[in-house]
Amino acid sequence: MITNESAAESVVPTVPKPAAASETPELEEPAWPWKDAPIRALVQRILQLQAERAQAFRWLEEGHRQYLRSGPPYDFPRYRSKVHEVTQAFAAVSREVLAVEAELAGPRAQPLLAGHVRSLQQLEQTRLATVALLQLMRVPELTGQEDTLQMHQLKMKVIKTMEAISEVLQDLRFDAESVE
Repeated sequence: MITNESAAESVVPTVPKPAAASETPELEEPAWPWKDAPIRALVQRILQLQAERAQAFRWLEEGHRQYLRSGPPYDFPRYRSKVHEVTQAFAAVSREVLAVEAELAGPRAQPLLAGHVRSLQQLEQTRLATVALLQLMRVPELTGQEDTLQMHQLKMKVIKTMEAISEVLQDLRFDAESVE
């Protein structure tokens, strides 16, 4: 879920198409706002997208807490709706991260920076899958019983993944500075 404020900040500018000879209204085509942006701006955008991911993880965690407090019987439709909103937010961020990666790998010829962005994307996928599994395990009615050892291992995996994400972001910042 993206708030109105963050939606307004992340709106992709549009470029009007030339009007046809007939009196039809102009259609607008999205433009890639980072085409001529400096590398520094691309890295800054990645950092902003990471902040959006962090917010989405907070929404997911809060939705799960509300779900657990609602039952039994659990308010699954509300939780499903929250998960859907968060999934859309993650998907939007991922699309833009992949577009920045493609820009760095292709036109910018920055394979090292593109590799950092790719690693970041893979680590975030691991983090999301692990968090989802951890949330499922927190509902004893679904799993039969709470497995504290496995839950601890999953929590440690989330922590280690977050540490790796921080390292990749630090490498991205450092390597981007050396490019400019």
